[in-house]
Amino acid sequence: MHQSLAAALAAALALSTPLAAQEVTLRFQHFVSPASANPTHFMQPWADAIAEQSDGRIKVELYPFMQLGGAAPSQYDLIRDGAIDGGWVIPSYEPGRFPAAEALELPFMTPKSGEEASEAAWHYTQAHLMDDFADVHLIAAHMHGPGIIHKTGPGVTAIEDLAGVKLRGPSRPATDLLTAMGAQPIGMPVPAFTEALSRGVVDGGVITWEMSPSLKLDELTDSHTDVAGEDALYNLYFLWAMNKGVYDAMPADLRAVIDANSGLMASRWAGKAHDIGDADGRAVMEDAGNEIAVISKPETARIKALGDEVRADWIAEMDEQGFDGAALVQDATDAMTAARGTATD
Repeated sequence: MHQSLAAALAAALALSTPLAAQEVTLRFQHFVSPASANPTHFMQPWADAIAEQSDGRIKVELYPFMQLGGAAPSQYDLIRDGAIDGGWVIPSYEPGRFPAAEALELPFMTPKSGEEASEAAWHYTQAHLMDDFADVHLIAAHMHGPGIIHKTGPGVTAIEDLAGVKLRGPSRPATDLLTAMGAQPIGMPVPAFTEALSRGVVDGGVITWEMSPSLKLDELTDSHTDVAGEDALYNLYFLWAMNKGVYDAMPADLRAVIDANSGLMASRWAGKAHDIGDADGRAVMEDAGNEIAVISKPETARIKALGDEVRADWIAEMDEQGFDGAALVQDATDAMTAARGTATD
């Protein structure tokens, strides 16, 4: 009788131990170089923190350059459908699908700190976008640092310098502003930018300082132009998310590890990664001897006026779709205002 009881207890222990010590491997995918700022200063440290805090029971594998398949614009659906466990998403790569998110990307909406802009983006996301992203598990919502005009030839000093210039654009608000400035914007995801430049499909594009080295902009462009003042010419909105079913299937203690590295802190962390990369990327462009230019305050004011027109058109379009466009812009503006001055050293 005692032997039977001991055997039963041993069998129960054998069944319960793997459950208690369940290990999970998560495959997260992104579309840029692993040496670029966000993978270096956020994604990999985030994965390391998850592994350490779970005592090694969660392993996050990071796959750059869309190595698990698909294209950058399909990343949200790859996560939703379980083709990958998680990854980095740019909602604007699918124009019109997440319209309310575009308020964050309107011209001169954000400060030039990715960390500050990301704090605001998280709060705006909580207020307006959680239903849009209900079919994935959201970990962070963030933004990068200021968008810069990188091009062949001299830097931009006046709006007229961009007349007919073919520039890569990352989002609908950014391409609308470039159009208003007289450029010929060509929308494309970041992985296509280097080849487009090298083949002469574009004369340059708008993107961050931090992405410049991995895209070889020190070699393929001659000048890098920012606007005057504390507001970014444009910005881009990102998600760091995982498959909802995978998250829900994890044991509660492992979900708690993910939760402890999610939300506002993770969003700020991701944004700060871009700030670190911006300083490094600008230094590479300077060391290459490229022109570093800043548009004058009066000329920046002219560009801002064009940005106001883009914003007004966007509000009218949102109203036609049943949104309160002005309220979305006001909420995004208020969130950005509240976040200014909160960047950490």
